[in-house]
Amino acid sequence: MPHKLKDKVCIVTGATSGMGKSIAETFSEEGAKLVLSGRNGERGKALATALKEAVFIPGDVSEPPYNEELVQAAIENFGKLDVLSINAGILGLGNVVELNLAEWQKTLDTNLSAIFYLSKYAIPYLLKGEGNILINSSIAAFKSFPNHPAYCASKAASLALMKQMAVEYAPKIRVNAICPGPVDTPLLWDSAKAFEDPETAVENAGKTTLLNRLGTPEDISKLALFLISEDSSWITGSAMTIDGGIINT
Repeated sequence: MPHKLKDKVCIVTGATSGMGKSIAETFSEEGAKLVLSGRNGERGKALATALKEAVFIPGDVSEPPYNEELVQAAIENFGKLDVLSINAGILGLGNVVELNLAEWQKTLDTNLSAIFYLSKYAIPYLLKGEGNILINSSIAAFKSFPNHPAYCASKAASLALMKQMAVEYAPKIRVNAICPGPVDTPLLWDSAKAFEDPETAVENAGKTTLLNRLGTPEDISKLALFLISEDSSWITGSAMTIDGGIINT
């Protein structure tokens, strides 16, 4: 069976854990060449070594020059760029009164501005072929949670940016977003710290979904592969929920 991403060059941010890591592994299995981004150097180097054609560039996506470095790494190592898979995110926990200004700004810089930065530097190269941008957003774009003001605001704004870029760069570049619900990742457990009993909060999140379980990183990477591949060639400007139906509860 032919690989769905054969010869595609992809930048994957947030690649050192959780959903981003699973997406990187799935894309590699499907023939992609990868530039991996993350803050944990040890995990990033180990992942790049384990995958077929991958390089790891450590850094912080909230810094504009680092995003330009990721794009240049793709061009220098693989000669082109086809796909952005944008997954890096932080929570910024605390209600509006309690959340300090630096944490608010850092959350928006990481969850929202980083999408703009990477797209800004990448789009001139994506326009040379049939480009694809996939943003990992959240059901928090639609459904609010206590003590997550910066997270909810940044995720909602990420969808507005996604739709604008889909309009601006069609038909050469497709731009879509995935909106996961509760997925069993380190970020979910960090998010649960906003509740009085984190372990019970995570357990209840799984039970509250219509499908009665938490999502897995592999659930997300399968949808990511669909949206990046030619199987979804008539989809752009879409925000797809993948949440076990919890948004309907």
